[in-house]
Amino acid sequence: MTSIERTAYPRFKRLITAHELHLFFSPSRDELEWAADATDCDEHLLALLLMLKSYRRMGCFPALEDVPETVVDFVRRAVELPEGTLPAYRAERTAKHHRGLVRKQAGVTYDQAKARFGPPSGNEPKLTDPLGRYVIVTFVKGTNMGPYEAAGTSPA
Repeated sequence: MTSIERTAYPRFKRLITAHELHLFFSPSRDELEWAADATDCDEHLLALLLMLKSYRRMGCFPALEDVPETVVDFVRRAVELPEGTLPAYRAERTAKHHRGLVRKQAGVTYDQAKARFGPPSGNEPKLTDPLGRYVIVTFVKGTNMGPYEAAGTSPA
């Protein structure tokens, strides 16, 4: 049976290795500066960075309470925030604003009408060549890439 991490419903792996933490969740200096400019407190800074890194890894926005403690601790230490800092939003409006910022940073456009009434995800392949699709899918699955990384490497 396929593990839940490799299905159409992305979730965090139960065990995240140190290599995966450094590879997928280390914020760059540019990302840190961008997030610091967009936030006004440590909690929002941590939450925004977690949303950015999670979105780039999984292609969706997980609830902050679903982000594993190891990932939260890793990002908190990477940006040198105080030990008691927890990712939190006091208002849903702030979380919605941050999702928009992350989409803009990732270069993704969001059309709510298409999201609700468009074709089901995955129905219209961007690569029409079956052999090309097979090669890309095999490569992406074999290297354990997330959807964001895969989109950046595909020729379509």
